[in-house]
Amino acid sequence: MKNCRHCNNPLKHSFLDLGFAPPSNALLSPEQLFQPERHYPLRVMVCENCWLVQTEDFANTEDLFQDDYPYFSSTSSTWLAHARVFSLEIIKKLRLDDNSLAIEVASNDGYLLRNFEEAGIPCLGIEPTTGTADVAERLGIPVIREFFTESLGIQLRSEGRQADLIMGNNVYAHVPDINDFTLGLKAALKQGGTISLEFHHFMHLLEKCQFDTIYHEHFSYFSLYTACQIFATAGLRIWHVENLPTHGGSIRVYGCHEDDARENNNSVLSMLNEETDNGLQNLQTYLGFQDRADQIKDALLSFLIKQKAKGKKVVGYGAAAKGNTLLNYAGVKPDLLPIVCDAAPSKQGKFMPGSHIPIVSQKELAKANPDYVLILPWNISKEVRYENAKFLKDGVKFVTTMKHLSVL
Repeated sequence: MKNCRHCNNPLKHSFLDLGFAPPSNALLSPEQLFQPERHYPLRVMVCENCWLVQTEDFANTEDLFQDDYPYFSSTSSTWLAHARVFSLEIIKKLRLDDNSLAIEVASNDGYLLRNFEEAGIPCLGIEPTTGTADVAERLGIPVIREFFTESLGIQLRSEGRQADLIMGNNVYAHVPDINDFTLGLKAALKQGGTISLEFHHFMHLLEKCQFDTIYHEHFSYFSLYTACQIFATAGLRIWHVENLPTHGGSIRVYGCHEDDARENNNSVLSMLNEETDNGLQNLQTYLGFQDRADQIKDALLSFLIKQKAKGKKVVGYGAAAKGNTLLNYAGVKPDLLPIVCDAAPSKQGKFMPGSHIPIVSQKELAKANPDYVLILPWNISKEVRYENAKFLKDGVKFVTTMKHLSVL
């Protein structure tokens, strides 16, 4: 029996079992198609003490986030715009200037910190994957090429590099030792400083059956209630929270040292009450999720088989981690989905893990002459439809699987 990675309570209750799957971002080169491919169990448990939803630990961090990690944040124009709006707002709100320090944990390719660099605000990225860190450094952003830990936070403090602002967008879920990471945030945060973390809100995952956002690279799934527990254990406090539309429904929490003079905003209590009303501290809420996920998986398979029988061509768009979760759980192979298009050059010419579906450019998408395009990263479906309209013939229909299968 496993114990909760936050409170160490024994984990007794399964939330979802997606069978065996390779790491969702482990795209394959043509040569790797002829080599053994490692698969891990993808099972998710729920802790009935702190209500942290978490994967069982079978894969380690180094296997999941290697030097050639293919995700580059700047590929999405929507995400770039989101980052810029936040940057301008937080710089003004916190009155950051050339005497301040902004740190981003998991800074990727500099998609966020470039806004601070342009504003003349000293900044520091922390990013362990080589390809993305290289891009950030070419933008003039200094990068520490390590995983963020309490030890690194203490080192930064000892060097006089505590931050006025620490940011982490969609990294909290990727952390295997959540307590160590949060203690690192505390160590690296200046007195009076602010932590800003964005992460997918578990309440939306549950409500909309977003099971494809579950993959090995995500170790944990957070409600605000659970995040508050983790912060409090580390001597921190969440004093404000905002709802965000990103990734199918996210929240941005603002944290500080527990003895900070700022009082908790009403937004915190309001969201905690909403979570309670939605049953997030009630075990029965979690136990029917498997059947709901299976219904979406079955509907996708039925659709693909039906279109193949009718002589119609369905292709995929977006070689995203969530797409790999869906395709591998459903057992979809190139006979049902011959290609997946992706705008990122780093992914083109490679193959989806598990399914071995080839990843192609937008030009190849047009040549395929599809009848349907299955949008795997449904959270950016509007962007995908708009940016690919010029590549596709009239009458092409788009398909998504958020909450249920829909033909748009």
